[in-house]
Order: sequence, then structure tokens, then C-alpha cells
Amino acid sequence: MADSVNGSNGSNGSNGDRLRAVIADDQALVRTGFGMILSADGIEVTAEAADGAEAVAAVRRTRPDVVLMDIRMPGMDGIEATRRILAEDTAGEIRVIILTTYDLDHYVYAALTAGASGFLLKDVTPEHLVAAVRLVRSGDALLAPTITRRLIERFARREEAVPPADPHRDLSGLTPRELEVLRLLATGLSNAELAERLFLSPTTVKTHIGRILSKLDLRDRVQAVVLAYESGLITPGGTADGAPRDT
Repeated sequence: MADSVNGSNGSNGSNGDRLRAVIADDQALVRTGFGMILSADGIEVTAEAADGAEAVAAVRRTRPDVVLMDIRMPGMDGIEATRRILAEDTAGEIRVIILTTYDLDHYVYAALTAGASGFLLKDVTPEHLVAAVRLVRSGDALLAPTITRRLIERFARREEAVPPADPHRDLSGLTPRELEVLRLLATGLSNAELAERLFLSPTTVKTHIGRILSKLDLRDRVQAVVLAYESGLITPGGTADGAPRDT
């Protein structure tokens, strides 16, 4: 584990608006390579970690904006580390990006349900890596809606679960319009597509999504999509009205 050469004291305020990141991966070459890419673009790497326990400790010590988290690490894995980091982040200021070798790894779904804001393949280009870190820091989800839906449909496996007595109980605080927005969001529609479908302005759509996230205490739209499936509001393979999707 290596702290930033800048000698971070753990205070975001001391570095102004400069974006700060922790890199957690059991491969030293991955940590070094990603660190060089981020540093070259002005993103400060406050610490590196070789396993989940080190990642949790590094985040506590340096309070970064974003954590690049490998899933498969010795000892504490990236899923448990993500869960602990975000559970301690009561202010909701830290974003976690999961690093994985394989697209649609089932561990990624577990990480998303733990609160991660998206995932990247380890063969990501330098430009995409930097853009992803900046994107999630701005509060957006890293995954495109269609990729999010595909991931969740593959691993939610609601047909193997016992249906809840009240499948929409977690969504009772939403208005009918907000439920409609959430249903469409879960089918993979972008904000622009939502606006067109509902005859609303993009600004109004963003307002609805913001209220949904606030009422459900969610970090981003990825978590909203996960909850829409897990609550039974929409089922894998279905459309916003519950009908099967054409194949």
C-alpha cells in the first residue's frame, strides 16, 4: 500500500476542487498504470491498496472522491470493501467504480447492489478511464442504461426468489408519475428518451429522477434500476407495462 507522494492529510478541502482517487487492485502493474494515467490528467491518487482491507483503511485515511475497486482480491474482496466504504460514507460523497476482467461478471451485480456506481473492464482506454472517474464524481452513473438493464436482467434471477408479500413496499413514497419514470428508467431509456416518451422537458425528467433518488435514499440511477427489479416494479425481460419485451 502506498500513500500519495503529495502527503494527503485526508481533507478534501485542503486540495480545493482537485479530484482525488484511491486505486485498489491486487496487481501492482494495474495500480501503477492506472495511477500514471490519472495523475497525468490532474487527478490525485491519494493511496493504493492491494486488497479490500487496505482499500477500506485508505479511504478512511484519505477521504477520496472516487475509488477504483478490483473485485477479486485476497482476503477481503472488492464487494465487501465497497459495502463497508459506502456504509461509512454517511454524507454520500464517495463513488466506487468496480474493475473487472470480464464483461457481465456476476460479481459486478453484487457490487452494484452494494452501492457501486458502475464498472469498467481492465482493458479500458486511458481516455475512458479518466472520463469515467470524472463522470461518477459528477453524480452520474457510469453504465449506459441498456448495459445496466442487460446486467441486471442476467443476474437478478427473480424467478428463483420468493415473491415479496408487497412487491412495491419500498416504493410507496413515490408519486404515480415518479413510479412511471422509474419503470421507464429500468427498461433502459435515457433521459432524452424519457422526456420524449412522457412529453416532458429534459430538465423536468432530471428533476423527477433526482426526487426518486432522494426519496429512496439512492446514490444514482444504477441503484434505482436495481431497486426497480428487486422490488418487483419491473421484471427481467419485461417492459415498463409488465409485458414481455420483443426479442
